[in-house]
Amino acid sequence: MLSIISFIGFTVLVAVIAYLATRKTNEQSSEGYFLGGRSLTATVIAGSLLLTNLSTEQLVGLNGQAFKEGILVMAWETLAAIAMVITAVFLLPRYLKGGLTTVPTFLERRYDKITKSIASGLFLSGYVVVFLPIVLYSGSLAISTMFNVPDLLGVSKETALWICIFSIGIIGSIYAIFGGLKAVAVSDTINAVGLIVGGLLIPVFGLIEVGEGSFLEGITILTTTHTEKLNSIGGSGSSIPFATIFTGMMLVQLFYWGTNQAIIQRALGAKNLKEGQKGLLLASFFKILGPIIVVLPGIIAFHLFGESLTNPDEAYPKLVTKVLPLSFVGFFAAVLFGAILSSFNSALNSSVTLFGIDIYKEYINKEASEKQVVLAGKKFGVVLAVLSMFVAPFIANAPDGLFGYLQEVNGCYSIPILTIIVVGYLTKKVPAIAAKVAIISGVVLYVISQFYLKPYVFGEENYPHFLHVMAILFVLNVLIMLLIGKLYPRDKDYVQEFTKEVDITPWKHVKLVGVLICVIVIGTFLYFS
Repeated sequence: MLSIISFIGFTVLVAVIAYLATRKTNEQSSEGYFLGGRSLTATVIAGSLLLTNLSTEQLVGLNGQAFKEGILVMAWETLAAIAMVITAVFLLPRYLKGGLTTVPTFLERRYDKITKSIASGLFLSGYVVVFLPIVLYSGSLAISTMFNVPDLLGVSKETALWICIFSIGIIGSIYAIFGGLKAVAVSDTINAVGLIVGGLLIPVFGLIEVGEGSFLEGITILTTTHTEKLNSIGGSGSSIPFATIFTGMMLVQLFYWGTNQAIIQRALGAKNLKEGQKGLLLASFFKILGPIIVVLPGIIAFHLFGESLTNPDEAYPKLVTKVLPLSFVGFFAAVLFGAILSSFNSALNSSVTLFGIDIYKEYINKEASEKQVVLAGKKFGVVLAVLSMFVAPFIANAPDGLFGYLQEVNGCYSIPILTIIVVGYLTKKVPAIAAKVAIISGVVLYVISQFYLKPYVFGEENYPHFLHVMAILFVLNVLIMLLIGKLYPRDKDYVQEFTKEVDITPWKHVKLVGVLICVIVIGTFLYFS
């Protein structure tokens, strides 16, 4: 009962603080609703970035992979810091200079409206079919296991999963659809603090459990037994072969942190470039520490449960249930619930933004007022949320683990979009037709590769890793775009306009801090190699 009361109390407290913080924001305007009035500071941006990223698809999925393979899966966390540095130094100044609300808006200016619409459609389809359902499923699995919902309600595991999915989906929708970006970002920041504190408690109590009451003995056991779990260099048969770090892994990271609307929207809402860069770099520093929360517990779970645990995705919630004192369960569950809501409502808020600005205003009602655009976006968000709730339960049987499934399927739209954005910024003469060809060929070739050639023609064991496939298709599509640009160049060179929406004076220490972060990342890999 105490855990349930503390769970409800902390959840309500976060909601009240978010409401009070957003009362003065004009939610009727598109800038106020979608970008928090361009008023976000570095701390809020960093907190929101971390919690949008750090949710149960990582806590459950990545710890599940760590349970199977060990510390080598930390590459998903630590290499993100380098991508965030690149975003802060290279991409964000260009985004803010153009006064962008959505990434596809740049694609319209650089290429044309059709390219923008295709990109928006890919983002939206990726959110509703892949990302939102996975967040709902992984979050529901964690909450259901921690509170033992099947026994609590006297229902089957499947029914409990459906109940949790719809409960999380409805509450997350209220935050995202009716609160706007600022409500999402403020609640994220509060929950980020709680998640870091609570997330650190799990490995601490876990090590004490491994050491049978001694934290130091737990560390000794962890570092001297099953040492194969502490090698950061993945072999050819692992989920992250070492060579993929230099190919598709960095492309995935750059897409996620530099072009994914659900993530970059936080930085687009910065009050100025300086705050945006500081927010990104602050978040990147914490990403280096991320493996302590999303990798180490999986390794601890292996020491405690061994091969007796048949579903690796259950490793984290079972570890929490076993090692966390009852007095902390309610608080941690509330923080975990906030993390689930964060990823869900952040992606949903970004979907609402993409639909309202890039589709409704452009094709459905060109004369719509800002209030009408926001209202249309909210209605679309409700539909999207309901669809994702119905898709979520079917993620349960995902192959290769939850997190691996997420990353592989995301390749359908991540690499094509990254391709046209990179070429768009680095060239001036590549025409719109090149972007259309590249984005369509990127999607089609990746789908054929991973979902036809790999399983039915070559076989899983004889086919290149999906991260290598991503890199190959990225290079191929870049070459296609450059060739078309050479043969059919634009009539006029593309020149980015400066809208003066915010001050774009860069933070004076951005490059120095960026280099320092990259050095720490490389040193971490060398230490565990």
